[in-house]
Amino acid sequence: MSKISYIFLADGFEEIEALATLDMIRRAGIEIKSVSINPTNIATGAHGIPVTADCNINDINASNACWLILPGGLPGATNLADCLPLVNILKEHHANGGGIAAICASPAFVLGATGLLEGVDATCYPGCEGQAPSVKFTGRPVEATKQIITGRGPGYTFQFALAIIHAIAGEDAAQKVADGMLLTE
Repeated sequence: MSKISYIFLADGFEEIEALATLDMIRRAGIEIKSVSINPTNIATGAHGIPVTADCNINDINASNACWLILPGGLPGATNLADCLPLVNILKEHHANGGGIAAICASPAFVLGATGLLEGVDATCYPGCEGQAPSVKFTGRPVEATKQIITGRGPGYTFQFALAIIHAIAGEDAAQKVADGMLLTE
């Protein structure tokens, strides 16, 4: 686990999806940083909660990234999709075989709109499918392949985060986090 993962925050992000995912990945001992796409390191969530990110998109080197993670929320997902530097990072990362995870509105608004879900079963928040009409959205809680993980929405955040942990560190690490959070009782 020498590579770092990044979770990107834009104004209007879904707080549960971003912060719970970040927390759970750190519980697994995986290096991850939150990244603001705003001019400052502060992003305000969809429910008015301001969060100071670890760093800014202008200060990261994504070439050393393991997974790039996108929370949903509106207008968070549209703000992510409108961030050309982020879209370029995602496309390059995907082309180089890197992992990308997105939940809620972000699979449709960001990944689907940029063509990164072509030929992949994905899931997203109900009603967002129209943003990427060529994508096969299944409606399942989480869809995971070797390179793409998508989650349906806030209620499935724990499953989404565990899928990312599993992809990075294996089943034992995911199970240890789930057990520690009493998700298996």
